Amino acid sequence: MAVCATHSSLMIASYAASKDLTIPSLFSFANPRAVPNSSNVAALCPPLVLLGGRRRPFPVVVSAVSAEADVDTEDLDENESTSTTTATAVLDPPKPKKGKAALLLKRDRTRSKRFLEIQKLRETKMEYDVKTAISLLKQTANTRFVESVEAHFRLNIDPKYNDQQLRATVSLPKGTGLTVKVAVLAQGEKVDEAKNAGADIVGSDDLIEQIKGGFMDFDKLIASPDMMVKVAGLGKILGPRGLMPNPKAGTVTANIPQAIEEFKKGKVEFRADKTGIVHIPFGKVNFPEEDLLINFLAAVKSVETNKPKGAKGVYWKSAHICSSMGPSIKLNIREMIDFKP
Repeated sequence: MAVCATHSSLMIASYAASKDLTIPSLFSFANPRAVPNSSNVAALCPPLVLLGGRRRPFPVVVSAVSAEADVDTEDLDENESTSTTTATAVLDPPKPKKGKAALLLKRDRTRSKRFLEIQKLRETKMEYDVKTAISLLKQTANTRFVESVEAHFRLNIDPKYNDQQLRATVSLPKGTGLTVKVAVLAQGEKVDEAKNAGADIVGSDDLIEQIKGGFMDFDKLIASPDMMVKVAGLGKILGPRGLMPNPKAGTVTANIPQAIEEFKKGKVEFRADKTGIVHIPFGKVNFPEEDLLINFLAAVKSVETNKPKGAKGVYWKSAHICSSMGPSIKLNIREMIDFKP
């Protein structure tokens, strides 16, 4: 059966093969009011004849007409004119954020309360002179242990090119505040020289075998030039830890006593990472400000002196100092380079 629906009523009529279509054969299921006249029926929806079945054709005539509307248009117009309501959605105001969630910078939301308090001591985008920065750095170091003091220099170099790589050493006049454990690889007479100079560990083939077995209880490894043929096989072990002897770092030398003395007093090796930033520790927060200033100026001078040949344009991009657990303090580069104690 096919159905044709209108706005308010549905009229269904079946036509038998032996009977004609008449108005009384139209039935309304939706509206109990009088059926409209036949002319209206024909005008509104002409009959549709469908044949059902293959063997016994059964014509079904479906005609749908619209009867009187359930709601008169006049009444509807009156209701619209007299009462018009507009629905407005009222949204609740968002709840204000509290605690760390209310901080503007996303990185500050993961900081500790101690860090959030001490970073208020300095202006984020302000460039400080060296003396003021060191004094401010000592104020920000308020942990329960003695923090190290670090310098971070961003340079205009690209270390992926050989002529723009930076690796050198700096001897800090006031030391690093750390106890350095030195191991020496030597043979012959140099073994006795290393022991007399104060080396903590001295050995030859036996020490190489210990290192291959996982022994790493030292901070610096110094080797004599005649031992480098044997030390070359330790590259995969010592290289990732930064302990591989290298002439540029001063750890491959014939004058072993002098090298031991320098590293014991505070000689620091530094190199630029893949982003062109140099990280140099230059003391402890319990150092006097004058000692930190002398060590820092020595680090700046060493970075300037060992400028790579391939570096072009402005060499210094930015400079910061900080304690191990404190916020960074930005320095005025021009004042830093031209500073005279």
